[in-house]
Amino acid sequence: MINYAPARPGTKYSDIDTPALIIDLDAFEANLQRMAAFVADYDIRLRAHSKTHKSPLIASKQMDLGAVGICCQKVSEAEIMVEGGVDNVLVSNEVVGRQKLERLAALAHHANIAVCADHQSNVKALGQAAAKFGVRLTVLVEIDVGANRCGTEPREEALALAKLIASDPALKFGGLQAYHGSAQHIRDPEERRQVSENAIKLTRETVELLDRNGLTCDIIGGGGTGSFEIETTSGLYNELQAGSYIFLDADYAKNLAAPSSIFNEFAHALFVYATVMSRPVDDRAVVDAGLKALSVDSGLPTVHQKPGVHYVSASDEHGVLDADSGHKLPAYEEKLLLIPGHCDPTVNMHDWYVCVRGLHTDGAHVEALWPVAARGALL
Repeated sequence: MINYAPARPGTKYSDIDTPALIIDLDAFEANLQRMAAFVADYDIRLRAHSKTHKSPLIASKQMDLGAVGICCQKVSEAEIMVEGGVDNVLVSNEVVGRQKLERLAALAHHANIAVCADHQSNVKALGQAAAKFGVRLTVLVEIDVGANRCGTEPREEALALAKLIASDPALKFGGLQAYHGSAQHIRDPEERRQVSENAIKLTRETVELLDRNGLTCDIIGGGGTGSFEIETTSGLYNELQAGSYIFLDADYAKNLAAPSSIFNEFAHALFVYATVMSRPVDDRAVVDAGLKALSVDSGLPTVHQKPGVHYVSASDEHGVLDADSGHKLPAYEEKLLLIPGHCDPTVNMHDWYVCVRGLHTDGAHVEALWPVAARGALL
C-alpha cells in the first residue's frame, strides 16, 4: 500500500504538504512535563490514556516521565502498544467475544494486562480465556458514576461482581474503574466539581463496602483532562487516566478553570495544517481539510492565530472559511493551522504525526515523523 508522508525530517515547516497532522513539539513536551510534575507533587499515579494518541512512542515518553502504564480501549490497541514496548496496559473498557478475550489473555504472556468488567457473564468468560492460556488476568469492576454508559451499579452490585472475580483462580480482583466521561466537558468549573464530587461519593462508598468485605482496590482509576485535579484532591483515587492534556483540543479549551488550576498551563499542541485551495469569491476561502482530515463531533475546528477568521462548514475534502467584518481571509495557497474540535478521532484519520520544532519561529522545521501506529485499531 502506498502510504505517503507529508514531509520528512529536515523539511521546512512551510514546505509540509497538506493536510497534515502537526505536533508542536515544544508545546507537547511542556504539556508532558506539566502533568508529570503535577502527579509527582500529589503522589498519585498517572496511567495516561493512549486512545488520544494511538502511539507506542508517545506512550513510552509518558512512561519515561513517570506514568505507571497506559490505558487502551481496544484489544488491538493494547497489542500494538505492547509490540511497541509498553509493558503495563489497562484496557479501560469491557472486552466481549471469544476471539478478543483469547487475544487479551495471550497478550498477558508479554505484558502486565488488566481489563474492566461490568457483567457476570463477562467475568466468567474472562476466567475461561485466562485459564485456557495459563495466565492470571487482573480485572477491575467498572461502576457507573453518572455517565450512563458502561458500568455496573455502585455499592452492592459492584461488590457481587468483585466477589465473583476474586473467586476465580484465573482472575485477580484489581479494583475499580470509576470514570465519568461526560463530566470532562462541563464548562462551568463549579458545576463540573459538583458532578465529579458526586461520582467520588459513589466510588468512596463502593471502596468502603469492598474493604469491609475483605476486598482491596489496588487501582481506583478515573479522572480525565477535564476533572483530574478534582479526583486527585479527593484523596481516594490513586490513578488518573487523562489523555487529551498532551494535545488540548478546541473543545477542552472551552472549559473554564480556576485561575490557580494547572489546566490553564496546558497549550494547544496538535493541529491540522491546511492550504487555501480556492478563493472563488471575495468573502469565501476553501481549505483542503474537511471531514476526512478533522473530526467535527465536538464542533468545528478553530483557526489558530487568525483572529476574526472562522471555519464555518465542512464536507468530505473541503473546509469553508469566512471572516468577520474588517478581517481578511487568508490568500490563495496560504497555509494555516486548524485546532481540531476533538483530538482523539482526528488523530485516527491520519497515518503520520509531523513533529515540528520551533513551530512559531522563523526556523520552524520538521524534526521527526511518528506513525499513528494504532490508527483504525477497532477490534
